[in-house]
Amino acid sequence: MGGRASRHVLRNTSVPVDERPVKPGQRGGRYQPLTEIEIQQIHHAVLDILAETGLANAIPSCIEKVVGAGGKLSSEGRLLFPRALIEDTIAGAAKDIVLHGQDPRHDLSLADGRFYFGTAGAAVHVVDLETRTYRDSTLADLYNAARIVDAMEHIHFFQRPLVPRDIEDPREMDFNTCYASIKGTTKHVGTSFVEPDHLEQAVDMLERVAGSEKAWRERPFVSCSCCFVVPPLTFAVDACRVLEACVRRGMPILLLAAGQAGATSPASLAGAVVQEVAEVLAGLAYVNILKPGHPAIFGPWPFVSDLRTGAMSGGSGEQAVLMAACGQMGRFYDLPTGIAAGMADSKLPDIQSGYEKSYTNTLAAHSGANLVYESAGMQASLLGCCLESYILDNDMLGAINRTVRGIEVTEDSLSLSVIRDVCLDGPGHFLGHDQTRELMQRDYVYPEVGDRSSPKEWNENGRPEALNVARAQLETLLSSHWPDHIDPALDEAIRSEFPVRLPMLPH
Repeated sequence: MGGRASRHVLRNTSVPVDERPVKPGQRGGRYQPLTEIEIQQIHHAVLDILAETGLANAIPSCIEKVVGAGGKLSSEGRLLFPRALIEDTIAGAAKDIVLHGQDPRHDLSLADGRFYFGTAGAAVHVVDLETRTYRDSTLADLYNAARIVDAMEHIHFFQRPLVPRDIEDPREMDFNTCYASIKGTTKHVGTSFVEPDHLEQAVDMLERVAGSEKAWRERPFVSCSCCFVVPPLTFAVDACRVLEACVRRGMPILLLAAGQAGATSPASLAGAVVQEVAEVLAGLAYVNILKPGHPAIFGPWPFVSDLRTGAMSGGSGEQAVLMAACGQMGRFYDLPTGIAAGMADSKLPDIQSGYEKSYTNTLAAHSGANLVYESAGMQASLLGCCLESYILDNDMLGAINRTVRGIEVTEDSLSLSVIRDVCLDGPGHFLGHDQTRELMQRDYVYPEVGDRSSPKEWNENGRPEALNVARAQLETLLSSHWPDHIDPALDEAIRSEFPVRLPMLPH
């Protein structure tokens, strides 16, 4: 008697962050699509590719540095990376790096196999659920996405998910993408830059926000997603210059190689993994020659083509296992690793979207990768961003995170004395037991959008549907959650010095 009421009280009681059932930085690595022998086969194939085929189109500064460190320039003009150079790079690269937030509560330690869910993408459209149409994405959409993620418990970092198409100048677009992102959230932010001078301008601004150049270098709260290669095995000139600027200005780098299986990488899944791992390890050598130990994330992202049409298929089973294999390779090398998942092919957050995001995110979370990018909000294989999806996907990611935590087996959790107490001296059930009360909020995750009521209760409550619930929560959040972590005077100074295009907001 009274058990249900007491459980409602417990449900509404705030639980300290370190005692919640899931929290950022749990350890994955239980799903292993590759055997130890297969890992070794891929590793040696990678070393052969880098030593014998190499990469084309290296810029002069890259050639000079790599050749000076033991690399070679072939007669065909390709930059070769000997096995010893790659092996020394892996051994000496930064391992236990931290991706900082503006708020230290959101710091992400990548040590010891810890993993986190986050966003990413370069969507050119936003999904309008009311009209079921796609419209051009804007800077205001980007800022709103950052504000939403700032409030989502199970989305741990914010990398730019969409392109503000209302800004035409690439320099201003890059700057405002960075500004709107750090303005909207105190979590770690990831962005990208077309040219190095765009990055220089943004870091000038970031140093102002941090308080000084020294403070920025000690706690860089923005990282750069750098597509330094154009698969297959060709350096991207402008992106390589951006990479060098990142190292010079103290910005962490996601070294991203994104071949598309059957188009810009082999259709063979094993071959796709080999190529993308090789490309990223070449980039890692490049970074560590420029500055040993610079924070860099191993980011092999082999994408999948639907070979009937050539279109990308981000929600496929092949995509899921490819990314998981790359997460496993990252653990083999003991490198900070980021992969991508949650890239639903579905155009709307419907049943197809749900199952595609669920299995791709689940395998990624269990693969051993540290960072799972694009895990929320994305539709149409990254062409569309849906703001309501962030709220829906947050529920999903919390549940997946719970599967990563697993089951702790201890003398207390085996519950021998609890079972004995209930069966011999108690009421024959565990509903009101002290252990049940204690673990209710510490071992169990509850959805914010998902409905677990009975059909009778659901009917009495007006038959709520998840999309409508998410839309209502979105409206409430966007009308009330206005992060104010940047001092207004500092913000005013930044606006007077830099080309800020996000309007001043009344809040």
